[in-house]
Amino acid sequence: MSRRLLLSAAAATALALTLAGCVPNNAGSATSIDVAIADDACDVSAAETAAGAVTFSLTNSGSDVNEFEILAEDKLRIVGEKENVTPGQTVTYTAQLGPGTYYTACKFQLIGAPVGLAEFTVTGESIAASEDEQQLIDEATANYISYIKSQTGELVPAVQEFVDAYVAGDDEKARGLFATARVPYERIEPTAEAFGDLDPMIDYREVDAVAEGLDWTGFHRIEKDLWPPAADALNSDGTSALLDWTPSTPEQRAEFGQKLVDDVQSLYDLVYADDFQVSLDDISNGAIGLLDEVAVGKISGEEDWWSHTDLYDFAANVQGAEVAFGNVEDIAAGTGDDGTALVAQISDEFAALEALLAEYGSLDGGFVSYDTVTDEQRAELSDRVNALAEPLSQLTATVLGAAG
Repeated sequence: MSRRLLLSAAAATALALTLAGCVPNNAGSATSIDVAIADDACDVSAAETAAGAVTFSLTNSGSDVNEFEILAEDKLRIVGEKENVTPGQTVTYTAQLGPGTYYTACKFQLIGAPVGLAEFTVTGESIAASEDEQQLIDEATANYISYIKSQTGELVPAVQEFVDAYVAGDDEKARGLFATARVPYERIEPTAEAFGDLDPMIDYREVDAVAEGLDWTGFHRIEKDLWPPAADALNSDGTSALLDWTPSTPEQRAEFGQKLVDDVQSLYDLVYADDFQVSLDDISNGAIGLLDEVAVGKISGEEDWWSHTDLYDFAANVQGAEVAFGNVEDIAAGTGDDGTALVAQISDEFAALEALLAEYGSLDGGFVSYDTVTDEQRAELSDRVNALAEPLSQLTATVLGAAG
C-alpha cells in the first residue's frame, strides 16, 4: 500500500560505504538536524553535515500527511525517505550518508513534485570498520538478501496460481488465494518500493492511483473484481465505489492478470540481478517501514478494502519487520548496554504484538475477516503497534552508532 518505504538500492554512495568495509568518521556521534515540515515548506536547519549516520528530527506543522526525502545529486534517486509524517507529529529518521552532494525535500500528501528542494552537503571521509564489525555487517546484509530472494521466489508461483484462477473465472478459488499470494510481497514490500514504479503497479489501492493520475493495476484492481461492491458502496475516501469502475471483462481480466505476473517477475529479476545489494540502514529502516505499513494501512482497514483480509497483510508486515530486526540485533546489542536494552525491549514488544495477533488467527490457519474486528479491538491492536514502533524507531540510529 505504501507509496515508497525506503530501501535505497539506488543509493550507490551509501551502499559502497557500508558494503566496502567502511564506516563513517562520525560513527558513534549524535548528529541531529531539525526539519520543519509544512504543506508548502521543508526547512532543514543545516545545509551541511559530516559523513556517517545522520539523524533528522522531523516536525510536521501542516494540515495533512507529508514525507521527507533525501535525493542524490541528480535530484531523482531517493537515498533516504521517511513517509507518513502526520500533522503535529515529531519523528526521527536516521540515514547513512557518505560524502557528496544531496538534496532534501518534502512531499505534501506523499504525491506530486518535491517541496522545498534544497542542496545538502555531506563532508569528510570514511574510515575502515574493525574486522569483527565488518563480519557482522557482511553477515547481516548477506542473510537479508537471501531472505528477500527466498520470499520473491515464493511470490512468483503464488501469484501465477492466483492469476490463473482469476483469469479462468474461478472466483471462489481466486478469493481463497488472494490473501496468501500477497504474504511474501508484504514481508519484503520495501524492496519493491525501491524500484520506482513497481510497487504502484503491483500494490496501489484505487484511491492512491486516482490521486496520482496513474493507471490502476495489480493486486487491488483484481481484488475489486473478486469482491464486487454493492451499488451503494463507498471507496475508502468516501467516493462512490462505482465511480469510473465497472467489473472487468474476460479480456480485461487476462490483461490485468498478465500485468501482475509480469510485474512480479520484474521484481524477481531485479532481486536476483548480480548487482542487487542492500545496506545496513536499508535493513533497519525496512523494519521500521514495515511497521509503518501496519499503522497506516492495516489498522484502518483501508488496505484490503473489499476483501477484508487485512490481518494477513498485518501479520506478514510484522513477520518481515521481525526478520529485518533479527538480522541487525547483534549489531545493535554490540553497541553497549543501551543497545542491549533496546534489543530486549524490541524483542518483548514483537512477542506481545504477535500474541495479540494470534487471538485473531494465523497465516497458516487463516485470520478472521477484518470487518468483524471491532473499533475497540482495532484500538488495542494499534496500541500494541505503537508500543513496538517507539523502540523500533531507535534501531537505525543504534545500529549505525549514532545513538546517544
